[in-house]
Amino acid sequence: MKLPSEQLPVIQSAHFGQYFLNWREAGNGDAIILLHGISSGSASWVYQLADSSLTQHYRLIAWDAPGYLKSQALATEHPTAIDYADALVAFIDGLALNSVVLVGHSLGALMASAFAAKYPHKVTSLFLANPAQGYATKSPTEQQQIYQQRKDIVFNSGIEKYAQQRAAALLSPTATKQQIDWVRQTMSQLNPDGFLAAAWMLAHDDIGRYLDTFSGAVQMAVGLDDTITPPEKVQQLAQQKGCPLNYLEQAGHASYLDASQQFNRYLTQFLASHAAVEV
Repeated sequence: MKLPSEQLPVIQSAHFGQYFLNWREAGNGDAIILLHGISSGSASWVYQLADSSLTQHYRLIAWDAPGYLKSQALATEHPTAIDYADALVAFIDGLALNSVVLVGHSLGALMASAFAAKYPHKVTSLFLANPAQGYATKSPTEQQQIYQQRKDIVFNSGIEKYAQQRAAALLSPTATKQQIDWVRQTMSQLNPDGFLAAAWMLAHDDIGRYLDTFSGAVQMAVGLDDTITPPEKVQQLAQQKGCPLNYLEQAGHASYLDASQQFNRYLTQFLASHAAVEV
């Protein structure tokens, strides 16, 4: 499928209380917040932001998390998912949104779950794609190894080389060169400090502690070719939560890029029943 990069909305930026954040948005209707993963950004949602079947019914808002692209980093270098949730609530309140659906990919799924746990009155439902579960249940040694791997990327190989080496790993073996180049371009724009803060959160937090407390609708999706958050791991999480799970064929970790039509169809079906209602 041709990448609709020419349709990517321009970046908007504003202060939301103590947070300076940027985002892209398209469409009108109930608000759907798109939360990217640790190696991505708002531009990674290009296939969703350009899909008229979504934008004619919904207002899609893709933020760049604190520390990503032009968004100001968090005050702490050692955040939990709640720190990102606090930034997200300032963002949502600043946009005068009463209630939203959160669509979180990978580490964005962990952020979405933390938000839903702390601010349940502001979120109607969660659609979690290839969710990163975090490593809080691992030993301190394993947690340090997870974080150190990302730290070595920043201080040894560098972000640009990381993007060159790892972009294809986020996608299915069937991904097009254009898709790989798009992921590589997005990854190359990572800010080292923001990336490391997110890496700390990944190594020391756990999605289960948040999902267990949220009583709203949850649905998950995973690419069958995902080697980063493998289907069997996501299946276990979905079973623990007792929520539906969609499998996407010929899709890796960035399933919403790999299999965007199938992903958007599942998302549209979910939103038809669980979209936010502004009052």
